[in-house]
Amino acid sequence: MGRLQDKVAVVTGGANGIGRACCERFAQEGAHVVVADVADAAGKETVAAIEALGRRAVYVHADATSDDDNEEVARRAVDELGGVDVLVTAAGVSHARYESGNVAADLKLIQEAGPAAADPARTFVDTPRADWQRVLDVNLTGTLLAIQSAARRMLDAGRGGSIVTIASIAAKHPEAGPVAYGVSKAGVWMLTKQAAKSLAPAGIRVNAIGPGFIDTNMTAIVREAGYWDLVKGTVPLGRMGTALEVANTALFLASDESSYFTGEILHPDGGFYTD
Repeated sequence: MGRLQDKVAVVTGGANGIGRACCERFAQEGAHVVVADVADAAGKETVAAIEALGRRAVYVHADATSDDDNEEVARRAVDELGGVDVLVTAAGVSHARYESGNVAADLKLIQEAGPAAADPARTFVDTPRADWQRVLDVNLTGTLLAIQSAARRMLDAGRGGSIVTIASIAAKHPEAGPVAYGVSKAGVWMLTKQAAKSLAPAGIRVNAIGPGFIDTNMTAIVREAGYWDLVKGTVPLGRMGTALEVANTALFLASDESSYFTGEILHPDGGFYTD
């Protein structure tokens, strides 16, 4: 028996990176999984990997910012797999024009920014409203919508559940990157606590993970642009983490092993917060 034997898990952003690692790790522990993402080809690959482990899987094309799409994800979890026991909200963007795996586009943005990128004051005051809104819509509002849709089904079923949000070390520590990212992740952390307090009477636990520098598509630019050499000294373990290490943290929070955890945040960050 696995730690999530015959549970149904919904993972937003499940096609790549941390989300995909959660999908596969949960399946290894017995879960059936709904993979929600906008990256259709990668999402279907994730489904195939889950099915190869002998578990059932459903792919749903879903925009994190869409009320209807989030409702469709939860509906299909119930209709096709029998319910929603676990939710992981891994859908997110690092900046307004982020495309998973498109490192060339990120490098182009850095080159276009030129010397202005080295002026944090100017970067802050010149942040376009649309860029700010896009990041908050995906990272923060998208997390709210996913929680609401999944929690409705958990409430209807009356058997509790576990929700795991993906925040960041940037939720507590201002980074040099786009201001909207850190603010959105700080919002995710507060949303986690609010949801935990509200949903606890129904037996629904809500916890967050605040990863540090994790080797995924989103952080590929850190290596490609030479930023890792600048930030490596802030990580006592001296390396990037892996998506699997975050997925193992999510597995703990999703399973009964964390049955007395709610409203908490765990940081797989290589010791970033030791200072």
